[in-house]
Formats: sequence, C-alpha cells, structure tokens
Amino acid sequence: MIIGHGIDIEELSSIQQAYTKHARFAQKVLTEAELRRFETLSGKRKIEYLAGRWSAKEAFAKAWGTGIGKVGFQDLEILNDEKGAPIFTRSPFSGKVWVSISHAGNSVMASVILEEKNEN
Repeated sequence: MIIGHGIDIEELSSIQQAYTKHARFAQKVLTEAELRRFETLSGKRKIEYLAGRWSAKEAFAKAWGTGIGKVGFQDLEILNDEKGAPIFTRSPFSGKVWVSISHAGNSVMASVILEEKNEN
C-alpha cells in the first residue's frame, strides 16, 4: 500500500548559486558515497547530479510527511543501480522507496513514493 508521495521541483541555477556561494553545500546535501560520484562529474552534469539528489531528498521528506529537518540530508542516500537508475540505499523508511529524477532545461524534478511492505 502506498503511504506517501512527494514531488519536488528545483531550478538548476538556484542549486548552482548555493554550491558556488557555500563551500560545504555539496557536503551538506550528499553522503560520502554520493559525494564520491559527484566528484567524478564536471560542468552541467555535476550540478544536475547535486540538484537531483537535493530534489529527491526533499521529495522523500514530503512523502514521509515531515519535511527536511525531522529527516536530514545525511539520513538519505541515493545511488544508482546496475542500469544507472537512482535508488534509495539509505532512509528511515522500512518499506520500498520508489524514486524518479528528471532534468529539463534549467529544472530538475523528483518524485518519491513510499510503499509499505505487504505482510500477507
């Protein structure tokens, strides 16, 4: 059963500005494993990755019903599966977490669905 759905949309330029202005912005948003991947990227792809993780974590917090604060950026980790799709590898939720991240122009959008484990 679906117990939560969250959506977040961000402008890449806002994330770029925060990253440029605050030296530790990426370390605040990304876990160690995410940061290792981030550091291998360059140019626009680097900002798209950071913005995508930011947006997906915000969407998770909305689906969870708390917003960022009750659940922090470091409580959530999104890596990629063997096909390259984003997957939550860390969260406080014990069920299935579905995530989709999309980029278009200057925008990034993430959708997160929290699905409770079926106990039948």
